[in-house]
This record gives sequence, structure tokens and C-alpha cells, in this order.
Amino acid sequence: MASKVRVYGKAQNRTALGIAHAYMVMYPQATLEDLRKAFPNELNPDKGVKENFVYAEDKGTTADWDGYFKAEEELLTMGDGKKVSVVKMWTKPSFERMVSHAKLYDIEIASFEAADKGGKKGGFRLEYLNGYVPPVAKKKRSLWWLWLLLILLLGGVAAFFALKPAEKEVVVEEKVVEVEKIVYIDRIEEIEKNFNAAKFEQGKAELSEDAKFVLHDLAKEMQKHPEVKLQIVGHTSAEGDAEVNQKLSEARAQAAVDFLVGHGGIAVERLEAVGKGSSEPLDANNLEVNRRTEFIIVE
Repeated sequence: MASKVRVYGKAQNRTALGIAHAYMVMYPQATLEDLRKAFPNELNPDKGVKENFVYAEDKGTTADWDGYFKAEEELLTMGDGKKVSVVKMWTKPSFERMVSHAKLYDIEIASFEAADKGGKKGGFRLEYLNGYVPPVAKKKRSLWWLWLLLILLLGGVAAFFALKPAEKEVVVEEKVVEVEKIVYIDRIEEIEKNFNAAKFEQGKAELSEDAKFVLHDLAKEMQKHPEVKLQIVGHTSAEGDAEVNQKLSEARAQAAVDFLVGHGGIAVERLEAVGKGSSEPLDANNLEVNRRTEFIIVE
């Protein structure tokens, strides 16, 4: 059977992390139990811990021990909404077993490169092959009460305006549009947070592999909502020359726009790149907070 997803990785353990992410992209409703069955512990007997995958809040994933991937963008999101960490320790034999097992799920691995020197972590990215389109995860069942409340609200509005049919239609439509808008606004805010967690290298505008992975999510969200237009705004800290910072913020925003157009299939007229340099700091005492990219929905 032809492969559906290809994983490109820098460093052996990050490629293994990419395989786990690929599985969750293909099976978004999977639970931790499903993941453990798909990639059982015997694939990695040298990991030094009991499980390959654990809930992120479990012992062993806190800052006092570095045996699991635990950064927010590294965590897996299960079908029940829980976050899961992947073990970091992968010997060459264990990694080769993981790669071989991934083929059972139509996941193939490109030759990985060593991580950059100087303390920079490796990354990974996913490529969809042979026309494969990942499934869209179903909404969490925990939100059933929200939809019930919406139905009751719409029913009450309909009853109240029973004698005014022309007005009833307008009111109901506004309520539905408002709820849908809240849903995609929250999702875009979440994607913006993940994009900023991926970070640019200091003084550079090249997208990291983690940032590209997040922008794929943004492209899918914009495809689901073709009416959405975004202004992508780059900000820098106040360090260095103000003119250089201005150009850097513009280049970073433009890099995100170019990726969404070239790799995400988003029409260029739905996007605008803006650079603010260091002119709008959030906190004068926190340089890291000021280095950010904002995704602003254009009304």
C-alpha cells in the first residue's frame, strides 16, 4: 500500500516524535491506550522508563527530569483532549524498530539529519503523499451541553418572534454566525500561541520546521472558513537598531504569508503582512514577550 505521510526529522529521537505526531494526525480520535497498542513498549526496550507514552501531567515529565518531550508544541493531543508526552531515549535499534512499525500505518521516514550544533534542538515536519488528506477530528463530546444550550436559545428566540417571521430569521442567523465565529477565533488564537512557541532564530526571518508545522494547521483552519482574512503582524524587542528591527518584523510576517500561499493553498488576497518592529511592546521589562507574531482577523 502506498504511503500516506512522510516524516522528515532532525535527530533520531525527534524523528520518532514526528512518527507519533503523524499517527495522531491520521487517527485524531485515538486515545493513549490506542497509541500504546500502535507502538508498544517492546519496540523500545532501552528507553530507561516504563512507558514510551505518558500523560503530560504524570510524574517524570516535570522540569526536574528530562526523559520525555514536554514542550507544549511537542505534546500529542489525544481524541479525549488529554496531552501526552513521548519518551526522548531512542537507541539506534529501537528507532529502527519504530520506523519499521510505522510502515504498518502507511507512515514512511525520510533520511534524518543530525541536529544543528550549538545547543539547537532538532525538529521534524510531515508531508502528505499520494493525495492523502488527513481526517478532521470530531468535536469533543464534552461540548454537547454548549450545543444543547444553543438549540434551547434558538428555540426560545423562535418562539418569542413567532408573530414577527421576518425578524425571527434575522435573529436566528445572527446567533448561529456568532457561535461559529467564536469557535474559529479561539482556534486561531491557539494556533498563534503555538506559532510563537516555535520561535524565530534571533535576528533571522527563516521559518523553523516547528513553525511550518503550525502554519499547516492555520492553512487548514482558513480552508474550513473561506470568509476569514488575516493580517499577520510581526513584532520585535527593543534590542538593537530600530530600523533593522522594523525590517526584520516585516520579513518574518512576510515569511508566514508566503508559506501559507505557497504551501497552504491560501489566496494571497486573504492575507496581509505587517511589521511593527519594536514600536508596540507588551512589557518593557520582558524582551521575550515582545518578540511575537500576531494573527489578526480582518473584519
